[in-house]
This record gives sequence, C-alpha cells and structure tokens, in this order.
Amino acid sequence: MQRFQHYIGGVFEDGAVSFESLDPATGQPWAVMPEASAQDVGRAVDAAWDAFCSPAWAGLTASARGKLLYRLADLVQAAAPRLAALETRDTGKIIRETSAQIAYVAEYYRYYAGLADKIEGAHLPIDKPDMEVWLRREPIGVVAAIVPWNSQLFLSAVKLGPALAAGCTVVLKASEDGPAPMLEFARLVHEAGFPPGVVNILTGGPAAGVALTTHLKVAHIAFTGGPETARHVVRGSAENLASTSLELGGKSPFIVFEDADLDSAVNAQISGIFAATGQSCVAGSRLIIQASVKEAFLAKLKAKAEAIRIAAPDLMTTEVGPLCTQRQRARIADLVAQSLGQGAKLVTGGVVPEGPGFYYPPTILDCSGLPDAAGLRQEFFGPVLSVISFETEAEALALANDTVYGLASGVFTRSLTRAHRMIRGIRAGVVWVNTYRAVSPIAPFGGHGMSGHGREGGLAAALDYTTVKTVWLRTSDDPIPDPFVMR
Repeated sequence: MQRFQHYIGGVFEDGAVSFESLDPATGQPWAVMPEASAQDVGRAVDAAWDAFCSPAWAGLTASARGKLLYRLADLVQAAAPRLAALETRDTGKIIRETSAQIAYVAEYYRYYAGLADKIEGAHLPIDKPDMEVWLRREPIGVVAAIVPWNSQLFLSAVKLGPALAAGCTVVLKASEDGPAPMLEFARLVHEAGFPPGVVNILTGGPAAGVALTTHLKVAHIAFTGGPETARHVVRGSAENLASTSLELGGKSPFIVFEDADLDSAVNAQISGIFAATGQSCVAGSRLIIQASVKEAFLAKLKAKAEAIRIAAPDLMTTEVGPLCTQRQRARIADLVAQSLGQGAKLVTGGVVPEGPGFYYPPTILDCSGLPDAAGLRQEFFGPVLSVISFETEAEALALANDTVYGLASGVFTRSLTRAHRMIRGIRAGVVWVNTYRAVSPIAPFGGHGMSGHGREGGLAAALDYTTVKTVWLRTSDDPIPDPFVMR
C-alpha cells in the first residue's frame, strides 16, 4: 500500500502511529496515513512560530512572498492530474470534477500572489497638529487551518493563499477521512521554496484538532466543517483567544418561479444537489418550487436524476460516485427514513445499493406540507433533495429564510424586479440568480448564522489574516508639555 508522511518544519516524516485509508469505491484499504499526536502538533506550531519570527520569512518583501505563491500556483497546475487522481482514490469524488477543480485551484494562488503587495495601510488626518499617524497592516501570526475531506485542495487554497500573502505561517490539518491529496500537496510547497516551517501539513483525529486549536502560539483559526465541530473549535479558542473564521454547512434554498427557464433550472438543480455526490456545503438541497410548475419541473428532474451514471469515480464518464465514508451513507439513509416516516413522498432513489463501496443513489423527497420534516431541516451532505412548494413570492421568501443556516441560495426567474427583491430579502452569504455553484478567487464566499462567519476569497479574506498597528510620530521639537495630561 502507498504510504504518506507529515510535513513539519520543512521535513517529511512518519507519524508515531498510522492508520489505513479506505477507498470509498471498494471499501478496502489502499494507503497508510500518519496520525499526528498532540506532540506532533506542538512541534508543527513551534516550527510555524519560529518561521514567523525568522528573517527568512519575516524579512521577505510582500512582492517576494507573491513570487513564491506564483511558483506554487504553477506547480499545482502541473500536478493537477496527479492530485486529482489521489483525491478521487481517497475520497470517492469523481475524477471528472477533481480534475477540473484542482486545475482551477491554481488561480486562487495566483490571485493571492498578485494581492500580496497590495495589502495597504492608511494615513490618518489626525486632529493634532504635531502628530503624524498611520496604520500598518501586519500578519496576525500562526494560523491553524483545518479542512474537511471534500474539495480539500480548494478549501485549503482559500486559507493558505490569503494567509501566506499576508505574511502568516500555517499549520494545516487535513481530515483523517481522505488526507492523501493534502499530504502530497506538501511536496509542492517544499518544491516551491517556502522557508521551513512556513507551511506545515499533517493529519489526525479530534485529539490533533484540540491540540492545534488550543495552542497558545496560534493567533487565528480558519475552519471548514460542521457546526458541531465548530463549537469545539470556538471553545478551544478560549484557551488562546485566537480569532476564528468558520465556513460551515448549509441547507441552501433553490427557488424556482413559474416564469423561470425550467430546463435551465433543472440542469442547475442537478448540479446543485447531485454533483460531487451532494457532498458540498453549498448544495442546493431545498427545492422551493412554485406550485403551478411543480409537477412539470419534478417530472423533468426525476427523468434526469434517474439517467445519472453512477459508477467508479475514476471513470471520466461517471457522474455520481460513492460517498466518502460508510458512516456518512448510514446517516443519510437514516435521515431519508425519518423523512419518509414523517410523511414525505419518495420521488426517486432512496435505496442503498448492494455491492462494494459507499454508493447512494440520487434521491428526491417531496416534503410539501411538511415544513418540519428532517429532510428540510437537517443537512444530508449527500445526494438527497427535499422539495416544498409555494404559491406567492412572499411565501417563497419566508420558506427560503426558514432555516438556521445562511450560506448559499439560488433564484430562478426571468423577472429582473423579482430577482432584486429576492436578492435583498434572502438571508444568505451568496445568492446565485439563474445559475448555481459558481466560484471565483475574486468573489468572497461565506455565510452567517449556523453557516459560520468570515469570508474566503477576495480581498476580504486576506484582511482576516492581518492585524492593524497604529503608529504615532510626534513631529514637534518642543519639550513634551504637562505629562499628567493625556494628549
């Protein structure tokens, strides 16, 4: 079996213990992964702190940091096929998507490479004639970055890119469910020429996560995952008072009005819930459909869902592959059973297939008239769509906002005025109109409520990794007046 290593302080090393990683397509072990202990995590944070203070990194100009990021971007682009194959093997995400996504990840590093020398301070028109006052944007310090197994090259780029551009150092913990591509990515970081300790990459379970998020030398925690784990992260940050940015889950509304282009909306809905086998934080998992077109829309959607090719994830013709873990499939099957028990109607899917691997079919549940059904309330993180209908625009908006989440949303209508009303009214960090699941390094991404806080992508993300220093310079040569009076 293939063996992977941690990357700590510029050195590749085995963990004190190891574990086997399962191929989701077969359920069989295929690789051996190192498991970080609390001591390993401590050494990684110490390496990051030493690098943060070292002239080899701290002494670089912003432009020089940008050149290292440009180099990393080129290496990611060249290695995309290899990284995509590893991600597909270790997580079950189809090669059709990993190949395209990882190639695009290079653009995130290029964006932040260009941004590195454009993070500016400011001059203040201070109200004191003998003072010059200005602000400096400086790196916040050591960053703990924690990413899940789904889209991990992308979800690490939106943390590493801005953090390194700002001048921070990073300890990145990859999920123990499918860490192969991140541990391989460490070799690209090494090849790019970043000084030892600037980027450290390891994997491990909850104990490693606790050690990382509570470490006193960690200044900022960038976390992507579920709300329950995020609560542990926030509690852990009480130990070091680190700032946090949390990109969590969602139960995103996908709203279709009767005047929408139904064929286009159906394709977008397929992308929104069945692409990536539904394992996406922005999955459009709640179809809110106007009653007058519900049956016509569901008929088109059902036909397309049942025509989806479910097969091995390493085939370019595959459209839906396995789920990443067996426990995730079991959870999805349980939530579907709960919804059906509450009165939801099964439109298609819903049956665990026989055979090896962690497969689950595209599933549609009609939950109309059941606003509290499990399918409408809980995040499946799988290929399950829950449907509810509406009559009026006001009702559609109320249904869209009837959730504790606030990450993404989609609106499908030909009415420009209605689109603007919905954009204003929907409580979500992202609103896609007549499209879905589009991303760019230029556009900030994130949510609020149970979907977290902070933004990834764009200038906003880079500023999260900086702190503001206020500088006062007295310009008068006269003696300082009364020392007991505040200036």
